[in-house]
Amino acid sequence: MTGPLLAIRGLSVAFPGRSSVEGVETTTREVVHGIDLDVERGRVVALVGESGSGKTVTAQSVLRLHPPGVRVGGEVLLDGTDLLALDAPALRAVRGARVGMVFQEPMAAWNPVQTVGRQIAEAVEAHTVRGSRRRVDVSARVDELLASVGLDDPARISASYPHQLSGGQLQRAMIAMATSCDPELIVADEPTTALDVTVQAGILDLLRRLAAERDTAILLITHDMGVVADLADDVAVMSEGTIVERGLTEDVLGNPQHAYTRALLAAVPRLPAASVEQSPSVELGETTASDASVVARLSGVGVTFGPSRSRWRGGGESVHALRDVDLTLHRGRTLGLVGESGSGKSTLGRSLTGLVVPDAGSVRLGDADLRAVSRSGRRALLRRVGIVFQDPGSSLDPKHRLGEAIAEPLELDGWSRDRIRTRVGELLESVDLEPSYAARFPHQLSGGQRQRVAIARALALNPQLLVADEPTSALDVSVQARVLDLIRRLQLEHDFACLFISHDLAVVGAVSDEVAVMREGVIVEHGSTHQVMTAPEHPYTRSLLAAAPTADPRAQRERRSERPVGAGVRS
Repeated sequence: MTGPLLAIRGLSVAFPGRSSVEGVETTTREVVHGIDLDVERGRVVALVGESGSGKTVTAQSVLRLHPPGVRVGGEVLLDGTDLLALDAPALRAVRGARVGMVFQEPMAAWNPVQTVGRQIAEAVEAHTVRGSRRRVDVSARVDELLASVGLDDPARISASYPHQLSGGQLQRAMIAMATSCDPELIVADEPTTALDVTVQAGILDLLRRLAAERDTAILLITHDMGVVADLADDVAVMSEGTIVERGLTEDVLGNPQHAYTRALLAAVPRLPAASVEQSPSVELGETTASDASVVARLSGVGVTFGPSRSRWRGGGESVHALRDVDLTLHRGRTLGLVGESGSGKSTLGRSLTGLVVPDAGSVRLGDADLRAVSRSGRRALLRRVGIVFQDPGSSLDPKHRLGEAIAEPLELDGWSRDRIRTRVGELLESVDLEPSYAARFPHQLSGGQRQRVAIARALALNPQLLVADEPTSALDVSVQARVLDLIRRLQLEHDFACLFISHDLAVVGAVSDEVAVMREGVIVEHGSTHQVMTAPEHPYTRSLLAAAPTADPRAQRERRSERPVGAGVRS
């Protein structure tokens, strides 16, 4: 066969709602403006750009997944057949059978009240079960699919509900469902967002193998340039509903021609490069500043959850989330905490904020131990701590205006109404937002703006310690860069200590003074950022660094070839 498998021609997408175009009022708002895009068999085409650029809207147009009222023009040709012109039964025959879809958030994409295996079986039955084929054959096919995406114990995975699996396991199962009928095309919308680097590496290896072995065409939607460099053959850069640059991955990322592409690449954090002169390692228990600068100290901290009552995990087993953890946080310095999901990073952060009470060791804020003080003393101590969560969309109450969200800690601290109003305006300005934003609701802001509001709220009481738990993992690279710059600037102004939790090693390297690496509740390595990132001593740290993609396609190809076989394949 000749020509591309998927040929998008003159695609335009308009949503309901009044807008003004060149002074003319219209009843629709066009977000994609007549774009062309080709995806050939056996190749991966990455569509990149910031939130709101039209990437996901374009991907949804392939299978007509838009809500009612959306106007779509142009052609979406799958091997010559215009998918936009098909009636409903014909389109259902294409979905899943010829075109598979991998969604961004696996937990939201699964039905929470059905097992994973039952949901995959429905996809298999819808397109492949004919006549007298027995259910046992379908069950065997589900196990075969789960095993094909690198999941151990497929029978257990099949019998599990979505909440019983990790993000990496759910994303692999989603790919198993998407490939259940051997589709000719896979549309993968941000398939690795918020996944650990090792799990992400396994997902990328899996998609690459599908393209190479099955001649599958893949349309990849992402804002992660490291993922693009690792997986894509071709790149199309999208801005404000138009494609501004396209070409081979090495050409576009190696020698970008458009200013927007150059700006995206400039915002990508990169792992520190090794140099001859290296900072001395910080051994466990040592500090790089005087005791007078100590804001918080964890000594021998242990946290145990359980016993688990879940039969699929064996039942009756306790989970040791933290084991004998020692860490010290200093005023004006940032400690980056990295590790895979389940390593104990968030539990450690929650121990510092009082959301988790350790069952061993001590958590000291200043001279006081959180475990030893009274309830009122505990509340007073925790006023010194601010926390920024991963998803501001869920941490900000959608029913409250932003000013109310920022004012809440001030009200609880007994501030007067006039002082609160003044302080809210000051906080919004400190995060580069107009004071008028206090009257808006969370849904009226972008993801980056919402995260700025979350940071403003966390700093409302001038805390001595800021705990930032994955604050940029779901943000575009340019928005992420601005949020990181904001945190650095505010730390210089207010001199607070910061615990920065992330699975993105490049982000941690860009923002941290020192790094601690966690695995299974234990800190396995701790040192200066340069030392840990360029000359790691522990094999686990080296495996994390080897799995982290870089935005340089040539360098990423070398890193991939040096990665141990099977690294990052299991989750």
